Amino acid sequence: MTAALLEYFAGVQHRLPGEAERVLKALEDYGTMNKEELSLTSKVKRAVLDHVVMQLYALGLVEVATEGKSKMCSLTGLGWDFLGLSKAG
Repeated sequence: MTAALLEYFAGVQHRLPGEAERVLKALEDYGTMNKEELSLTSKVKRAVLDHVVMQLYALGLVEVATEGKSKMCSLTGLGWDFLGLSKAG
């Protein structure tokens, strides 16, 4: 991993709310989920979840896709790298 990417991840970790870690962990453990499932699995209230998911999306850690009426959330490659680095550090 490049030094720039490590620096980016370090900055990201300090800016994210505590709920973001629970959301990322739920996606890591259970895979792609709609927002309702993600809210229940991560134990993050739906109103807060929307804000957290948008932050993670803006940082490139989570992808949000529309399937019918549902918004499906999943980890991106960068999200997987971030989780791997978080565990190592």
